[in-house]
Amino acid sequence: MMNKPKVAILGFGLLGRVTALMLHDKAHLNVYEASDEHASNSAGALAAAMLAPLAESVICEADLAQLGLQSMAMWPSLLAKLPDPVFFQQAGTLVVAHTQDKGDLNSFSQRLKPLEGHTAYTVGSAQIHDLEPELEGRFHQGLYLSCEGQLDNLAFYRSSFAYLQNSDVQFNFNHQIELSTTPSEPVLIDGHQFDWVIDCRGLGAQTESSDLRGVRGEVARVYAPEVELNRPVRLMHPRYPIYIAPKPNHEFVIGATEIESQDNGPITVRSTLELLSAAYTVHSGFAEARVMAMNAGLRPAFSDNRPRVERNGNVIRINGLYRHGYLLAPAVVSEALSKGLL
Repeated sequence: MMNKPKVAILGFGLLGRVTALMLHDKAHLNVYEASDEHASNSAGALAAAMLAPLAESVICEADLAQLGLQSMAMWPSLLAKLPDPVFFQQAGTLVVAHTQDKGDLNSFSQRLKPLEGHTAYTVGSAQIHDLEPELEGRFHQGLYLSCEGQLDNLAFYRSSFAYLQNSDVQFNFNHQIELSTTPSEPVLIDGHQFDWVIDCRGLGAQTESSDLRGVRGEVARVYAPEVELNRPVRLMHPRYPIYIAPKPNHEFVIGATEIESQDNGPITVRSTLELLSAAYTVHSGFAEARVMAMNAGLRPAFSDNRPRVERNGNVIRINGLYRHGYLLAPAVVSEALSKGLL
């Protein structure tokens, strides 16, 4: 029987967790994370965790949208390993617009790229009522993207850590690790030798990747017992298009698309007002919602906004998932591990 390789995983955000779940029974794993086990400032902890290959095809290349569709199919088997259930849903996305913003909805529809076997369905008042009864009367036009889904990222973070803790994975929190650009073989990390190193540090690797940048995202997490939505809803708007992703127990993540800025400061008053005001126009029940958290964070992205997998000796770097983290992570990690480990 062959000895299992010793593998260090740098970073315990979304990519680090997915990597550890795919590798834990095939290698001796040591995880190094600059913060604590919650990695609460990582992009994956702040995300809405929508799985939206068709909607995202508006801003990404067709091959990435197709990869996202394949990646979505990998999530159920990953989540099935975990001890606690993680909310996963594939009930599509509803895209709506107010009457005066019909042009934005039409523009969005025209920019959707063909996705093998899937399309967007134009819906009117009756279909919107069937999909989301509580939006009746508010919207008369929209698109239904049936192939899309979402998961509960916070539950995934909690459950994946609990599972890996019981799988003989060694954790090293509050460890800031820098990698040599010319790593030796075996690789030396924190005084320990490893056969392989998987770098999942996101922006933590920025000093070693000159074209890696942060793209700001801002979200609100609210508790809204007066709101019932069955799936993510996107509101087309010329100034502040938003998405609303329902989570278990009447929690909702409300976010905008992105801000081309590396400012990692708290969410601004303007963004807060725009997010919550737009949510209220979707459903008046948000007026009485309780704000649980208002967060801003940076998503790691390269200049072409495409994910990148690089191998340098026995170091594999995975980075730059931009705004497609949950959509692409399983497929990108699987590709990375095929470069020598799987």
